Amino acid sequence: MLEVVEIEKRFQNHVALDKISLLVPTNSIYGLLGPNGAGKTTLLRIINQIVSQDSGKILLDGEELQSHHISHIGYMPEERGLYKSMKIGDQAMYLAQLKGLSKYDAKRQIEYWFKKFEIEEWWNKRIEELSKGMAQKIQFIVTVLHQPKLLIFDEPFSGFDPVNADLIKEEIMNLRANGATIIFSTHRMESVEEMCDHIALLNKANKVLEGNLTQIKRKYRTNTFEVGLFPNDKSVLSQLGAKWKVSEDSFSSIDDILQFKVEIPTDVASTDLLNDIMPHGNVVHFSEKIPSVNDIFINAVKSVKE
Repeated sequence: MLEVVEIEKRFQNHVALDKISLLVPTNSIYGLLGPNGAGKTTLLRIINQIVSQDSGKILLDGEELQSHHISHIGYMPEERGLYKSMKIGDQAMYLAQLKGLSKYDAKRQIEYWFKKFEIEEWWNKRIEELSKGMAQKIQFIVTVLHQPKLLIFDEPFSGFDPVNADLIKEEIMNLRANGATIIFSTHRMESVEEMCDHIALLNKANKVLEGNLTQIKRKYRTNTFEVGLFPNDKSVLSQLGAKWKVSEDSFSSIDDILQFKVEIPTDVASTDLLNDIMPHGNVVHFSEKIPSVNDIFINAVKSVKE
């Protein structure tokens, strides 16, 4: 859907993007990650033609990005851009028509989304009358109502309570199921875990990693297993340590159990480890410690610094 080819951007003496190239697959949810100042928002603004790159190009569906493509893109920036004193219904109509919808189609789409979010009575309210989270709902609606094929969300869950954050997450998943391609930038790693098919990590204007999330996790796996055990005796760790690489650990559990982790060689089956552990007590937890996006994020950024 979207190809970013060696994009460079400088602001005076500051390098914001240094030959960044990305591939965003069609009908995917693509997480654009990175610490503050990595260049994420600058790249999103270039894709939306708010600022221009110094060099490089961007292709949308194989065609180099042009002004008319803006009608195919929906962008929800981190700095929300609604007019505070304008009536919500009038504002949504105005923004929808800017995106190319007829007055009839704009009203039909707005009524659909207002009904879906149960805010039909808000038409004559003003943004300044709403809480930040409620205003975010309006921002989300005006981003998606022209049914763009590429949606870009910058910190889409900012300002939402857990219930409304879950509502927006569900709608983003529905949009993908209906054919949209979605890029979102967030610091909420749990949202990336739940939603993203692909990710890219930027740091200090450079791309650190990119790819399918499952494949990236495989690359960072350590063959480490978390074990929760009601032990037969206190010497279990020393006994297991004679054969395996064992260390104490802590993970979420509602049982008062002995918790430890074991790293095994890549050519050893996990069942061999489990068979060795079972004679030492009642095993209530045994699972591979899959690297989280948060772990990958921290390790990748640290490795660049080193």
